[in-house]
Amino acid sequence: MKKFAVCALIIGLVAVMSAPSFAWDAAKQKALGQDKNKMTWYILDYGKTSNDVPFAVTRKYYTNTTIKNDTIELLMSKFGLSPEKAGSLYFTEYGYEYTPDGKQFAETYVRHYDMLGNEIYGTVYDDSSETAKKKFIQLSAVAGQTPAKAASYALGRSVSTSAPKAAPAKKAPAKKSSTVPAKRVVRAKKGN
Repeated sequence: MKKFAVCALIIGLVAVMSAPSFAWDAAKQKALGQDKNKMTWYILDYGKTSNDVPFAVTRKYYTNTTIKNDTIELLMSKFGLSPEKAGSLYFTEYGYEYTPDGKQFAETYVRHYDMLGNEIYGTVYDDSSETAKKKFIQLSAVAGQTPAKAASYALGRSVSTSAPKAAPAKKAPAKKSSTVPAKRVVRAKKGN
């Protein structure tokens, strides 16, 4: 009985540790904020592959129900997923690959997950497939968007983690009063 409990505990720990939501190095995870559609983004991993190719992995949480519903409809119509499976959508991960000069990027994969971290549907882009061929795009075309934000980390560029400091407010010069000072009014007391 004791061996069974230990075995079950080990299997449980392995399952938890291999889940996508726990598989990333916490020191590399960075909040990227919200995009123009009010979707919340995070960078999960970045660096260089063993082939010295800069990469980044980002995650988008569906904090905008309109966009989430549009994505669910796309998963059902384009990929034939059932409403139950597509409707369990919780977040999407994107893999990016960058050219060494940092001028271009390509998506290497897009994977949709449910709340438990189970993959609902995914597409891997590479050079061996005509339907899902990797396409490089100028990074300048997506300035300010997630691939460009993640590029700074992947390429080892200096990234400011704090908000830029606002310039100190200038003290306005004291205004001269244009009003005439009030006159002191003294009332005479009436005698008895």
